[in-house]
Amino acid sequence: MLTEHQSGGKLVWVDLYNPTNEEIGQACTKYGLDIPPRDQLEEIEFSSRLQYEDEVFTISVPLTPHHKNGDEDLTSPLGFVLTKDLLVTIRFARLHTFEAITTRVNRRTRSAPDIFLVILEAMIDYGADRLEELRAEALKISQRIFHKDMQDLQKNKVARVNRMLRETLIEIGDMGERLSHIRDTLLVLQRAVPFVTEHGDGWLDPTVKARLKTAVSDVQSLNEYEVHLTDKIQFLLDADLGFISTEQNDLFKIMTIWSIVGIPPVLVAGIYGMNFHFMPELALTYGYPMALILIVVSALIPLLWFKRKGWWE
Repeated sequence: MLTEHQSGGKLVWVDLYNPTNEEIGQACTKYGLDIPPRDQLEEIEFSSRLQYEDEVFTISVPLTPHHKNGDEDLTSPLGFVLTKDLLVTIRFARLHTFEAITTRVNRRTRSAPDIFLVILEAMIDYGADRLEELRAEALKISQRIFHKDMQDLQKNKVARVNRMLRETLIEIGDMGERLSHIRDTLLVLQRAVPFVTEHGDGWLDPTVKARLKTAVSDVQSLNEYEVHLTDKIQFLLDADLGFISTEQNDLFKIMTIWSIVGIPPVLVAGIYGMNFHFMPELALTYGYPMALILIVVSALIPLLWFKRKGWWE
């Protein structure tokens, strides 16, 4: 689908939404520009993502659409073909930020570089919002794992703790996946904004240059915060795996204790279960109670020893 936007009676922005190769070819002929297809926009080399030739920018930025129901699409490229007079955007997924961008663009007369900057600023704001969402989720997981009630829960409801830790592990993995998508976008923006500033210095308006300089600072701040958030998620992952390992170790410890505690009673019962003709205890009136007491005592002694060593509370 092709949508044209005019400003001041002049065509300044063409938006290609999920275009076919034929539609891209028609747009190339109509506007006299080399508009790249999807497979070219999806190339990961920076030399392919950022190009400037004959005063025309060709930029590709990977984006991950975010839906209200929480579903995530695969990363989809957002392409820009920018000249002094015209901006062409190529996208293959519905981006809700474009609705707000269109409204903002229609409010007053704008040039093509100005519209490009509006989209760029919206992408930066969108990245910041996504990072804030991940930070809030990380805080909830941190409180869940390290809350004091976790100690009581570990003692009384082992199965519930194990289920919660495994569910948390899945949540952390999902957060890491979403953060990697944001990282891909920010890394390209970190290179793209200075690239446009450098090569467009001769024909960009001073106002656009100033806003680009601000955008550079914003992207740098987001990249630094993304690194901090990555470390935080890695810490939560290590903590969650550590708790899972501790739960498993506790289980094996309990099994080890009870297997060792059961050895002496089995030994005593085995001795008195042998069919020898001469066994003095068999003739005693209190031989049977004595054997039972000996079995119990033989089980209590290892338990007391483990408790003294701190293996059992």
